[in-house]
Amino acid sequence: MQFVDEASIIVEAGKGGNGCLSFRREKYVPKGGPDGGDGGHGGSVHLIGDDALNTLIDFKYQRFYKAQNGQPGQGRQMSGRAGEDLHIKVPVGTTVIDEDTLEVIADVTEAGQVVLVAQGGRRGLGNIHFKSSTNRAPRRTTPGTEGERRNLRFEMKVMADVGLLGMPNAGKSTLIRSVSAAKPKVANYPFTTLVPNLGVVKLGQHEHFVMADVPGLIEGASDGAGLGLRFLKHLTRTRLLLHVVDVAPFDESDPVEAARSIAHELGQFSPALAERPRWLVLNKLDLLPAEEREAVADDIVARLAWQGPVFRLSAISGEGTDALVQAVHRWLTEQRRLENEDEEAAEHEREMRRRMEDESVARAEARLGRKRKRDDEDDDDFDDDDYDVEVEYVP
Repeated sequence: MQFVDEASIIVEAGKGGNGCLSFRREKYVPKGGPDGGDGGHGGSVHLIGDDALNTLIDFKYQRFYKAQNGQPGQGRQMSGRAGEDLHIKVPVGTTVIDEDTLEVIADVTEAGQVVLVAQGGRRGLGNIHFKSSTNRAPRRTTPGTEGERRNLRFEMKVMADVGLLGMPNAGKSTLIRSVSAAKPKVANYPFTTLVPNLGVVKLGQHEHFVMADVPGLIEGASDGAGLGLRFLKHLTRTRLLLHVVDVAPFDESDPVEAARSIAHELGQFSPALAERPRWLVLNKLDLLPAEEREAVADDIVARLAWQGPVFRLSAISGEGTDALVQAVHRWLTEQRRLENEDEEAAEHEREMRRRMEDESVARAEARLGRKRKRDDEDDDDFDDDDYDVEVEYVP
């Protein structure tokens, strides 16, 4: 199935039914009075989180969604039927943005979460509501109101606890294959990973966490080079980043410069994401002679002036991966405990997520601005003068 993580749709709620103008007509009941019923409310449009979905591809083929209109009222004080609400399933992890105002309407983070995105129109009132002691035969009704219409943008971010970060061919896909049941494509050339991959890392019957592998970054990614920048947003929901570094690159490039380049591109993309805890994972030690491994690893750590945790492993052989998995699980468990018991820690996490959402909206606004600029440049800007021509009559 094709992976699609961004889509734009139009949703329109149903119109409310009009009120009815009617008078009671019954044998032996002269002057029966008004009996026009009310219209029905228009149906609303709701989004529902569904953890069985992992792509927005359906919204590439159907772009317009409309709820039912309410039915008009009838005589004998009969109200019209309300329009049925429309429920649209979206993947868990979808951010919903109003394209016109750039307002973040909702963040669908749980299965079964229901979000109202377009309110149905109000019903119209029948003439029965307007009778009074001075107006026994009112001919006044009200029409139903129009339902809301909105241009929505969906941005899906995978729900993962841990994200893998690194250059192409650093061994991220191999690592996720080694510690989980995920089977992403692995090959010895750049850009093997084209879409994010998720893997569930199990440590026991009820102990597990989710790891995300995204396409690798390259230098200049923040200016649009490569594939990784587009998918970096999928790491904004993670709590921990594992910076995977190839200690023996096949092109003999400097691993330290590669690590610094990744850190720079990460900061350019999202300063808030760059503040997430990041651990250094030195991979592919099996490609080095046994007597050189410690020296090479120590040299990389020293030149980076790395202060955080460091793990040395070989993803393809599994050497050192168990220690990494156990450490990640302990850290995640401790973080959840802190957020449950300490309000300050919980507020810090909420503030971090708010900052990343604000950055996401700013990026969406910038993209929309660029699109509008291109549209304006493509506009021929015709006016009346464009049709003025000089006609010369030749005898």
